[in-house]
Amino acid sequence: MEHFVVSARKYRPQNFEDVVGQKAISNTLLNAIKNDHLAQALLFTGPRGVGKTSCARILAKTINQQELDADVNEIEESDFSFNVFELDAASNNSVDDIRNLTDQVRIPPQTGKYKVYIIDEVHMLSQAAFNAFLKTLEEPPKHAIFILATTEKHKIIPTILSRCQIFDFKRITVTDIKEHLKKIAQKEGVSAEDDALHIIAQKADGAMRDALSTYDRVVSYCGKNLTRQAVTENLNVLDYETYFEVADLLLHNQIADVLIKFNHILAKGFDGQHFISGLASHFRDLMVCQNQKTIALLEVGELTKTRYFEQAQQTDLLFLQTALQLANQCDFDYKLSRNQRLHVEICLMQLASITSESNVDLKKKAEPQILNPTKVGTAERQVTSSIEVNEPQPEVITTEKSANQKSVKTSTDTTQSKPNNSTQKEVESSSIKATTQSALNSSKTKIEEAKPSGLSLKAIKHKKALKAEKERLDSNKKERLSKFSQEDLERSWKAFSKVVKNKGQKILATSIGMCKPIAKDNLICIEVPNDTMKAEILQQQGDLMSFLKDELDNTTLDLKIDVVYKNEKENAKYLYTDREKYDKLVKSYPSLDTLRRTFDLDLQS
Repeated sequence: MEHFVVSARKYRPQNFEDVVGQKAISNTLLNAIKNDHLAQALLFTGPRGVGKTSCARILAKTINQQELDADVNEIEESDFSFNVFELDAASNNSVDDIRNLTDQVRIPPQTGKYKVYIIDEVHMLSQAAFNAFLKTLEEPPKHAIFILATTEKHKIIPTILSRCQIFDFKRITVTDIKEHLKKIAQKEGVSAEDDALHIIAQKADGAMRDALSTYDRVVSYCGKNLTRQAVTENLNVLDYETYFEVADLLLHNQIADVLIKFNHILAKGFDGQHFISGLASHFRDLMVCQNQKTIALLEVGELTKTRYFEQAQQTDLLFLQTALQLANQCDFDYKLSRNQRLHVEICLMQLASITSESNVDLKKKAEPQILNPTKVGTAERQVTSSIEVNEPQPEVITTEKSANQKSVKTSTDTTQSKPNNSTQKEVESSSIKATTQSALNSSKTKIEEAKPSGLSLKAIKHKKALKAEKERLDSNKKERLSKFSQEDLERSWKAFSKVVKNKGQKILATSIGMCKPIAKDNLICIEVPNDTMKAEILQQQGDLMSFLKDELDNTTLDLKIDVVYKNEKENAKYLYTDREKYDKLVKSYPSLDTLRRTFDLDLQS
């Protein structure tokens, strides 16, 4: 049995022409080699599977080729392989590993011009290893070239980045991956449909290595004939056909069939969010087909592209915009929903109802009927002119019946001079004029009736009654707000002291409990012996007044605090701050202040 080599290794690029999707980087490196303008420290960064390590190996072989002819891509096998050193930083990330590397860097190559050191996954090095590598990277020997490769550039310290020439590898496009897979399938003798390769390329998400691994897996399942159906079954993905069927059902308002189709999709093991996200992408592709300028954004196979164009002709832009909004909102709220299946089913029912007749009729009824002002103005001018010129003002026709009678009489008098068609037009015109005039007269009457008669006796009496009622209510309110006794105030004051004490503010509770409130109308006055207690109460004034207003049912209360300095004996029972205590001691012992200044002491607050 012949040993099987996976396609990712078998078809690994051997020169820069084989590198897919990185044409700009390949040309830059080739020109740098030809012009002898290659930096000694290079950093290859980008997502996985896009050719970073492959380009590093190709570059290492190319720069050691002694004779660079015009076609530098033709690289022959030589004896320079021992001048290339690869270090996996994921498993060799310590300081000792970097020190061993720097010791090897000092030794020049035996043959060839350069020693190339490829450090893969360099972001895995420890902080100490990075620091040990800094000096060597900044001033390497002339024969040493370092190529660093990483998928996470943001984890590399800035001092390393500043010493490297950085090359950003991009994700490979779906088209490039598909074309490369087509070449490999031809070499392997595999018959592959274009849509099948396109699905594999989309599944790879820009990584060629993932695409080749998926290709090997599908070939093992399908054999030498790669079909779209077989690929979708093996990869367990929802193919385009599913979304085309669902979109057709939605366009034809088949709610029951859509729900059954969704049930089959769930039975196959697909996630509801994956389905609704794919449906939103399908609507997006249909919208892309609506405009010739955006057709280039449609990344599908040729056969599938034809299907998209056919279904896009059955939809309109309004439907697609509404459907995209509903599907995107469903996808956004999917994780937050407790019943996720019902969440998607509601979205599908809404999508299927966009083009239903009942929904359209409701939208039309909801829209305001906007008349064309030009036509209305023209009709009004015609009616006015006919009234002023043809008929006197008292004889204006106000009913459709009288208008018809007059028009019939007029037509009888002029039957011999005008044909029947002209008579019919005159009847219709007279009827329209009479109806319009009647509507105008009725609207004028309604407007005149709606005008307020501000100078009438009734209105003046009503105004005075409202003012008297307002004054009475204000008077009752003032009486209610100011109606509380001194006992009620003292009881509420003590209640607030207990509330504060229960909260652990014992000093504040003591200060409030020592004060006796006195009510003067809606002003509460208290006296305190010093500024410390006043400041303590003022800090909690908001809570105190809110409590009293609720207890006394009075929203106009205010607080006044007066500081009354009393004699020594009465003052002794109150609390003092450290500064007040110190000032009192200094009065008795002046030398205490001299001691504080001598040793530069501070008061503990």
